Amino acid sequence: MTDVLIPDTDDMPEPAPDHADDDLARYNARILTIAQALYSVASINMFATASLAGVLLAPQPRWATLPITTYIIGTAILTFPAAMIMGRIGRRAGFMLGAFAGLAAAMLAVHAIFERNFALFCAATMLQGGYQAFAQYYRFAAADTASHALRPKVVSWVLTGSIAGAVFGPILVMNTRELFAPVSFAGNFAAAGVFTMIALIVLGFIHLPLPTVEQLATREPARPMGELLRQPRLLAAILTGMMAYGMMNLLMTATPLAMVGCGLSADQSAWVIQWHVLAMYIPSFMTGALIARHGAERIIAIGLVLNALAAIVNLTGLRMENFGFGLVLLGLGWNFAFIGATTMVTDCHRPAERARVQGLNDFAVFATVALTSFASGQLLDAFGWSAVNYSLFPMLALAALGLAWLVLKTRPAAAARQ
Repeated sequence: MTDVLIPDTDDMPEPAPDHADDDLARYNARILTIAQALYSVASINMFATASLAGVLLAPQPRWATLPITTYIIGTAILTFPAAMIMGRIGRRAGFMLGAFAGLAAAMLAVHAIFERNFALFCAATMLQGGYQAFAQYYRFAAADTASHALRPKVVSWVLTGSIAGAVFGPILVMNTRELFAPVSFAGNFAAAGVFTMIALIVLGFIHLPLPTVEQLATREPARPMGELLRQPRLLAAILTGMMAYGMMNLLMTATPLAMVGCGLSADQSAWVIQWHVLAMYIPSFMTGALIARHGAERIIAIGLVLNALAAIVNLTGLRMENFGFGLVLLGLGWNFAFIGATTMVTDCHRPAERARVQGLNDFAVFATVALTSFASGQLLDAFGWSAVNYSLFPMLALAALGLAWLVLKTRPAAAARQ
């Protein structure tokens, strides 16, 4: 099915791929950047507090990271359906539906914490994953109306919205933790719900025109999924995106627990998460331009090297500086690798194939993230912080092999063009 079934204010002729197209892309990128900022505040709150709340609610310490795992599972399960839903009702309605799920999740989480109900808290974080499932398409939506040259830049612009999450997320965490004292952490999720409500309003201003019947008739037909998956570039993009996000999540999920376990405070762990998220998104101001100039493959390779350095720094000590510097390198590596992989995905599908390809990509990414978030708590509890960091190296090797395979597959065609 296509993006044209339910007419609303989005149902206007699709603009031609000229400069007016890029003007619309820039407008949408600004709206989506604000929405990304508001979503990221809720996301940072989740990663900074869910496992700590889990320590208070879980029957055993090793299950403390389960709320983050269910959060990612909710994202993975709903990622592909979110793409299909937006294929039917449009991006804007889908994004608003996702934000509504996030608001409901925040209210349920507050109730679960008051009731000290671990299972209900995990259900709330899984529902919050639905918000993330839709929000992950903000970056793709920004590229929908952009020219080929502008795509990596608008993807980067939207992700810069998460800088607000890095700045205000820890402030929200530290100043609302005891809002409902003596019930810790309920205030965090109540405040996150307020930010999500604002996001719901902001998303109403997005303007993503749907194609006309005539434009649909002139589109190239959608290819079978098997043919799409025979594209080396798409396979390499999906693999590197999976590994980039999986490595980042593996370390970030375990960091608050590891720091508290080493005698550092919850506030210190919140600041480390802030530095990490700033490193994830501040480079986005230039990552798109770097990709346009040097190619996604080179930028991804730099990101993988930075991730390797992050693990090495974490393995050299258990001081605040190790956690902080290691997580900064991890954020930088994620930025280069993930934005590079996202840009490659946008090069591998026609308009009629967009929902299926993007949905498959994000399902694969968040299925990997779900596995790494679960493994993170188990590894930390059973083998310690070092084991979590050593686990990055097989994932780095897999991503590097994927990139090398892509270069070998495409080198003959590139040489022929020259």
